[in-house]
Formats: sequence, C-alpha cells, structure tokens
Amino acid sequence: MSFLSPFFNHLNIKDFIDILIVAILIYQLLLIVRGTKAAQMIVGLGFLFGLFWLGITFKLYSLNWVLAHFFDSFFIIVVVLFQDQFRSALASVGTRRNILTVFSKDVHDFEIDEIVEACGALSREKIGALIVIERTHGLLNYINTGTRLDSRIHSDIIYSIFESSSSLHDGAIILQNSKLTAAGCFLPLSKNFDIERHLGTRHRAALGLTEVTDALVITCSEESGKINLCVEGVFYLCKTEKELGQYLRHIWSNESLDSALRPIKTKDIVR
Repeated sequence: MSFLSPFFNHLNIKDFIDILIVAILIYQLLLIVRGTKAAQMIVGLGFLFGLFWLGITFKLYSLNWVLAHFFDSFFIIVVVLFQDQFRSALASVGTRRNILTVFSKDVHDFEIDEIVEACGALSREKIGALIVIERTHGLLNYINTGTRLDSRIHSDIIYSIFESSSSLHDGAIILQNSKLTAAGCFLPLSKNFDIERHLGTRHRAALGLTEVTDALVITCSEESGKINLCVEGVFYLCKTEKELGQYLRHIWSNESLDSALRPIKTKDIVR
C-alpha cells in the first residue's frame, strides 16, 4: 500500500467530501437504472469505452476517429438516452413522504377498502379499468389530460366510470390526496420492447407511468378479469380482493404480507 501514500498525503477534508458526494450520486443513479433498459444501455456504453481503449492501445486510427467524435458529444448523448431516469431522479429530490401520502392507516383506511371493493366488482364482470394512485411524484401533467372530478373515493363512482356506457371509461382515473381527482386521463405507454406481447394498451400504460413516476397503478383486464398492481415497472398479480388490499396496506402502512404473496421489490415504500 506504500505506493498509495503520496496519493493520500495530498488529500484533504474537502477532497473526501467531494469524493463522497460523487459516490452518492453514482450510487443513486445505479439504483434508478437497476432493472430497467437503461442498465442495458450503460453496458453498451461500457462496451464502446472498451473499444476506444483498444483503439488507443493498438493505434486503430479509423476506430479512434469515429469514437473520438462520438465522445465529444458524450454528455448530450447521455442526457438524451437517460432522460426518463434523470426526470425520475430530479422529481425525487425534496419529496416529503410522510406529509404527501395519499392514505393514512388510521384515518383513510376506508379509501383502500373502497378501491378494493370496486376492483373486485370490475374483475368479476370483466370490465377493464386503470386506477392510478399518486404517491410523492406529482401527476398534474396527466391529470390535465382528463376530466376533473375532485370527488370522494367511493366504489360505486369508480365502478360507474369504467362501465362501457360511461364517456370516461376509456382512460385512467387518478386518485390524489384522498380524492378521485380526474377520470379519462391519458398515460404514457411503456417504451420497453421486452414486455410480454399479450399485454394490451392498458397494461402498457400502467408500465409506462410507473417507469417514470413512483405512482401505483391497478389494472383490471377485460379479457381475463385479472387484477394486477404495477409498482416501479413490475406487475404483481392479485388473485383475490384480499391480496390487493394486503399489497396496498403493505406499501402505505408497512403491514406484513402473507408468505404466499410475492414480495414487492421497491426502494421507496411509503411508511
């Protein structure tokens, strides 16, 4: 370790703080891209860096010329490739999880029951539905694409919105601050080309929103009647209304899940 001594001798407290901040930023970036297509793009960029190193080492002039011009615009390329991840990271800054939660275990447990009851009725009758629950990332951009309701959360209202005779059934409803804020909202479709082919537009919209925000999205399939909870780009099948209720209470109130249920993998469970 003696060869590192000159290096450490020139470090001061400011340098250590600088290194620590950069390390934290890199760690947070890795958490954001983990399990997403962005991770594959990072591997691709690493491969290009490897080629660049080979080009310099073995003096491959044509390869060096191409990659040198590519890396001249490296930061612009990174921003373009990872714009969704940067947006998600910036939206997470300064969020107040304990203040901005939609549900409270002691006060608003009623709303969870109403959502679960509505999803059960929709599932039994095989009526398609898309229900979004806002967490810490604001969804105003998506709320503005629909019709404002600002009503209380009630199973009958949710059910009636998604009936085929309703003019608002072809879209998502967004729940915000213990209110049914809007209906008929349009959500971004997932850009992930690796998702299963049998998933329709409703499920792709659920994936798309949860890939760029921390919202929870519940889908009811009109083909099979299956209920799924989408969290951070992952679907969790809810075979019964009870399972959906357990998942929601696990996320919002930290209640334990039955051992038979698939654990939710999320770095940001609201306490």
